[in-house]
Amino acid sequence: MFFGLEWYWWLIIVVVVAVSIPFKVNFMKWWSERRKEQKGCQKDKWGGEE
Repeated sequence: MFFGLEWYWWLIIVVVVAVSIPFKVNFMKWWSERRKEQKGCQKDKWGGEE
């Protein structure tokens, strides 16, 4: 088959990619919320608000 891989390896690769996409979406949502929280309470070098 393609690149010398058998059909079942392609099936495994497709399943792994399909399962990982929702995890990536959830991680990106969590990461953007975390960045907003950190940006909201960020302090300057001397401890005052920016």
